[in-house]
This record gives sequence, structure tokens and C-alpha cells, in this order.
Amino acid sequence: MDRQKMLQQLDDVAQWDIIVIGGGATGLGCAVDAASRGYKTLLVEQDDFSKGTSSRSTKLVHGGVRYLAQGNIKLVKEALRERGILLKNAPHVCHNLAFIIPSFHWWQKWYYSIGLSMYDLLAGKLSLGKTKMLSKKTTMQLLPAISPDNLSGGVLYQDGQFDDARLAVNLAQTAVEQGAAMLNYCKVIALNKTGGNISGLVVEDVLSGIKYTLNGKSVINATGVFTDNVIAMDDAGHEPIVSPSQGVHIVVDEKFFPGKQALMIPKTDDGRVLFAVPWHDKVLLGTTDTPVKEITTEPKALQEEVDFIIKHCNRYLSTQIGHGDIKAVYAGLRPLIKVKGQKSTAILPRDHTTIVSKSGLVTITGGKWTTYRTMAIHAIDNAANACKLPKQPCVTDTLKIHGYTQHATSDATLNIYGSDAEKIIELSNQQPSLKEKIHAGLPYSNATVVWAVQHEMAMTVEDVLARRTRALFLDAAAAVEAAPMVAALIAGLLQRDDNWQQQQVSAFTAIAQNYLAH
Repeated sequence: MDRQKMLQQLDDVAQWDIIVIGGGATGLGCAVDAASRGYKTLLVEQDDFSKGTSSRSTKLVHGGVRYLAQGNIKLVKEALRERGILLKNAPHVCHNLAFIIPSFHWWQKWYYSIGLSMYDLLAGKLSLGKTKMLSKKTTMQLLPAISPDNLSGGVLYQDGQFDDARLAVNLAQTAVEQGAAMLNYCKVIALNKTGGNISGLVVEDVLSGIKYTLNGKSVINATGVFTDNVIAMDDAGHEPIVSPSQGVHIVVDEKFFPGKQALMIPKTDDGRVLFAVPWHDKVLLGTTDTPVKEITTEPKALQEEVDFIIKHCNRYLSTQIGHGDIKAVYAGLRPLIKVKGQKSTAILPRDHTTIVSKSGLVTITGGKWTTYRTMAIHAIDNAANACKLPKQPCVTDTLKIHGYTQHATSDATLNIYGSDAEKIIELSNQQPSLKEKIHAGLPYSNATVVWAVQHEMAMTVEDVLARRTRALFLDAAAAVEAAPMVAALIAGLLQRDDNWQQQQVSAFTAIAQNYLAH
């Protein structure tokens, strides 16, 4: 992905068929879908791809066991189907993961086992494996960190896991391969109308300050928690439709939760699910559900949210976790659809909604990572219909995502890159200094930084350390220490001066404060 070439297309293309606003899971899915149908497609994102909610998930590709408990069979069935499709089309970045629900009363084992057998049944041919009831002994063998107090056994079921920001980059690459133009750091500042209908928009390249007026037959608003801001550009008097909720996760060393299985507690004090999930040789613990009024690109975990997670995890683990053990903490905002009279965001539906305004603006919001592809189908179908584009069938159910491979590489830390891994190894062999690590406590080499800038449109230190690699999410302090070296590497590739490097390190260090445990 070459940003300069993409910017050139803004001048060269007289009219786009579809312009997508928003470079998170939904927007990226829309760009892949539209471009693979043959529509002339442009995506613009005001920050970096997956900067917001889409890089801050629990890293699960799942049907949603708790949605089953809520009786939302339709959402679970759709999500399980999508889970199967995603694991098939992006095996390098998505994989099976066994989850165990511990049982503390004899009846719980049966209760969870019956519910999860229904989960397997709804998955049909795309099931990842059968649910099993476990004895206390087996549960403790598979979950070495579980406290034996009152434990009577457990139930094991299969779900999916992925790296959200890595999949986002791969979707952007897939869209480009299908003919789309993709631009990060490109902010929409106005919607243009002709005869009351939206006919395009005005964008500003945040990095250069240059403005572009673009013509488009259809514009799709896929901006997640910023949905209402874009709708307001179209209709200043609209009623807000998004009710944002904050979810927080903490990351600790795997010594607190060794083993390959994940832990799932179906119900915490606030009615949410609690997870302990092995991820990149660390463990993710979470999550919370806190309604928020202020929408920001860098949401901050509240102290009470961090306390809540630690307190709940310590109820179930034999080794107690303290605040000093936290390697990183991160917060993400969910774009939940408002429901009249509903105060608690924990019970708001995770379904998505599609709205076509009088002027033709197509808004798609709600949903979750797992269902990004079906959200895109609904958005593109509505957009094509609204602006009378020639009908083309969706092909993304069988479209292999960039990086697709079923073969592991010689360097396990690069497996997440899929088919690109060997190219990164080749890069390291050409220039031995690129084999050096960016930090002793992180698994990433200088070659991954170079690759991110040259092939993945990384423009800043934050892009590299937060999303192209996951350093900030795995060990925030180590990421801060690595920032000057990463800034120097990027500066060499993008011809930036010492001033730029200092600004980048300062900006990244300021952002990283939100990820450090206090």
C-alpha cells in the first residue's frame, strides 16, 4: 500500500461509485466488499486504520455465548457462521481456541453443557469442535491457575481468536488488491449535496493540510462511535442513535495464567462475561461495560474498571494479581444502538443497523468484529440500490484475505503475517541490522518496522507500536522505551528530520500514559 499513489487517485478519479468514511472493521469490510464487486471504491479514515474500537477488542471471533443466554439466537447463528468463514479465509490471523467455564456447583456443569451444545448445533457444519464436560482434576490440569476452592469441574467449548489490528491491516491490503483506494489520516470536513442528494465530500489530508473535493455516487458512514457526527453533517437536527459503552482490558504476563486454554466466567457482578485469554505470550483479562458521555479517539480506563477486573480475576485464580503486575491496560468504545428506556449498556443489543437518509447517506453501525462481513454486505447492497449502481453479487464469503496461508513460517513470531512472513525474513537477510529487536522485552525486529512503513501504510510511531505490531498493548513501558529507535527507523524511510522524530516520540509517550497502570 503506497499512500502517495492513493493520494494521486484523489486527483485522477472524476467520480467514485462508493466512498466509505471510516477505517475500522465495518468500513474496511465495506471497502473489500464494494471493490470485489467491481465498484470504484475509496475509503477515508481520519486517523489510522483501526485506531479506535477495532484495535481494542477482546481478540475473539465468536458467536457470543452470552447473547445465547439472552435469547438472541439470530445474532448467535449469524456470528457463528461468520466465525467459520473468517477462520477459513484468514487462517494466518485467526485460529481455534478452547475455552473452559469452571463449575462451582454440581448443576452448573449440566446447565452450561446443555447451553453450549446448542451453540455447537447452531454452528452446524462450521462447528469448531464438540463441547465436553470436565472433571475437577481435568479442569485443574487444563487451567493450572484456577483456584480449587469449591471447584466441581468445568465445561470446555471451542471458539475463535484473532489479532484485530493485524486483520484490519490485511483487510485494507485486500481492498487495495481488489482495486480500492485506501487512505488513513484523511478527514472528512463536509458532505456535498446536489439537488438535496449527497454527491460527494470534502476531505483534508491531515499530514499535509491539502484539501480535496471528491465526487461519489454513494457515501457510506461506517464511523462506529463517531456515527452521529457524520449524520449531523447530513442532517443537523437528527436524534443521536449511538449509545457508547466503554470496555477495558488489562494485560499481564502468562505466568499468572499458564496454559493454552482460555477461561470464561459467564456472569460477573455487572452482568458481563469475564475472560482470561492467552494472547501473544501474554494474557488478556476483561472486560467491563461502562456507559460514557464523551467520545474520544483515546478513551482512558477508569481506576474502578481496572480494580473491578483485578478483583474478579483474583476470585478465580490461585495466584493473586496486583496493580504492579499489569503490563498494559487499554480501553475501547462500543458503538451500541440506543434503545428507548434502556439505561444499562450491558444489556443493549450487539446487532447492527443500516439507515439510508433522505439525501442518500448510508449509515451502518452497531455489530461486532465477528459480523463485520455481513454488515458490509448490508451496507453495500443498500448503497448500490440507493444510487442505482449495476447489481453485482457479493463474493467475500470465499475471498481469501491478504496474507492467507496454511503454512507456518520458520520464525514463529512472524506467523501472524501469513504469506508476508517469508518476505520479512528475506528483508532481514538482505540487511542484517534489521534482525535486531526493537526492544529486549518485545518480540519485534527492526524488519517489522520497515515492512510496516513500506507495505502497510504506517505513518507514525504510534501506527507501528500500537497496530502494525502490538507492542503498546502487550507491554506499554517497553513500547515507550522502543519509541526513539522506531522513530529513527521511520524517519530514515520517510525522509523526516530530527524535529519530527522528537515530536513523534513525545506524542507516542503521551498516548502511552493511558496504557500504563497507575
